[in-house]
Amino acid sequence: MRHLVLVLGDQLDPGSAALDDFDPEQDAVWMGEVAEEATHVPAHQQRLVLFFSAMRHFRDRLRERGIKVHYHALGPDPAADRGADFVTLLQADVPALAPQRLVVVEPGDWRVQRRLETAAAALGLPLEQRADRHFYCSREGFRDWARGRKGLVLEYFYRHLRRHYGVLMDGDQPAGGAWNFDRDNRETFGREGPGELPPAPSFEPDATTREVIALVQARFPGHPGDAAAFDQPVTPEQAEAALDSFIRHRLPAFGTWQDAIWTGEPFLYHARLSAALNLHLLDPRRCVEAAVAAWEAGRAPLNAVEGFVRQILGWREFVRGVYWLHMPEYAGHNALGHEGALPACYWDGDTDMACIADAMRSVLAHGYAHHIQRLMVLGLFAQLYGVHPYRFHEWHMAMYLDAVDWVSLPNTLGMSQYGDGGIVGSKPYCASGAYISRMSNACRQCRYDPRQATGEGACPFTTLYWDFLDRHAGRLRGNRRLQFQLRNLQRKPEEERAAIRRAAAALRERLGAGA
Repeated sequence: MRHLVLVLGDQLDPGSAALDDFDPEQDAVWMGEVAEEATHVPAHQQRLVLFFSAMRHFRDRLRERGIKVHYHALGPDPAADRGADFVTLLQADVPALAPQRLVVVEPGDWRVQRRLETAAAALGLPLEQRADRHFYCSREGFRDWARGRKGLVLEYFYRHLRRHYGVLMDGDQPAGGAWNFDRDNRETFGREGPGELPPAPSFEPDATTREVIALVQARFPGHPGDAAAFDQPVTPEQAEAALDSFIRHRLPAFGTWQDAIWTGEPFLYHARLSAALNLHLLDPRRCVEAAVAAWEAGRAPLNAVEGFVRQILGWREFVRGVYWLHMPEYAGHNALGHEGALPACYWDGDTDMACIADAMRSVLAHGYAHHIQRLMVLGLFAQLYGVHPYRFHEWHMAMYLDAVDWVSLPNTLGMSQYGDGGIVGSKPYCASGAYISRMSNACRQCRYDPRQATGEGACPFTTLYWDFLDRHAGRLRGNRRLQFQLRNLQRKPEEERAAIRRAAAALRERLGAGA
């Protein structure tokens, strides 16, 4: 064998660089489902179905092209596994296959990359890592852009890529005369709610997916979620259909309502394409091109299209760049010194806080919550509570279908928990229950009052918000974006601040820890 091409579970791209110059007479592909990735944190059942089904469909597609694929599939009996982790499986197979070289697209996970390098060295084989063409910006390209800058600012990087690729540009100026339209994208539904919503696309499991569902139910019955409810895209064709549905039915209203929350409506106008994107079932360029074409044809307003484009061309590329620029040290950051475990409700959804209960219903049912629920409900509460930022990241990796390390870590440890001390975001995203009351209807259904920090009906968000500012006032005093909040804290009498500290301590004791 000349090349043994390693295809990782989040690199299911038919046009992958790993398959460049592939010779069916001399080369083969190797893929493996591994138990370690499913169990080092108790992964959501639907997350397991997504990865294993998408991998098996990709395997079958390669075989239809006449490509030999060596594939390790998990079975219901762990004793039948040839190894618990990716590297052990690879080291067991390579001697018999006897390739001259291992070829892989650069992994999205720093840990996987280092383990592959170590394994290749132990096997005495060269490991050729090819650039991942899925992304607009290469690792080296981001490093070049970041060189010499005092700080990494998404807005400047986003503008750089808009100019470079000519996306939503009018000559050298942004289309519509502005780089972003955030001011138009923060509307709330009001008391009347969102009204009738377009149906979310759903994909009936085929025989391969049903086989995986049965496997997950048999082997991982105690994991969160319900494998039987899985209905997500597992092929490029299904991912394209999901994109088409979003562009036609939800993109026109996406911008205006992208930050709004409504209980019992987990999807609203959101695309829910990130899982397909992160497994490389869907090309980000297709998403951007389709959205821009909808604007040019008058089928979607500019504020909606720009907001969608910014999530893909801007934020997604930015966090990948941050990840590879700062790893492996990034994973160890804990700027606020938080050491707490997650409250138990993050695993079972059992809580009387209406906003968290609603968000967790979506996470448990679908392995999904939209970005405001992630950042300003579940993420916010974990930060105020004092959860260790890496533990929050591990939870995110376990519970969300779209979570892969390069995108999850900067979003959770950095943006959500401020564990990186300001590399991704310039301030902690801290807010009281008033924010949730403004953006959703959850507080109307809740026994807690978002205006109260102490007392029987005090909102846990509000209690912990003031406690957070009190605990970190010294550390955050130099952050100009928090001066207003810190001045409000200073106006509170010491006896009130002491009462808030006591209430926060009692709240942490009552909520307990789940992991």
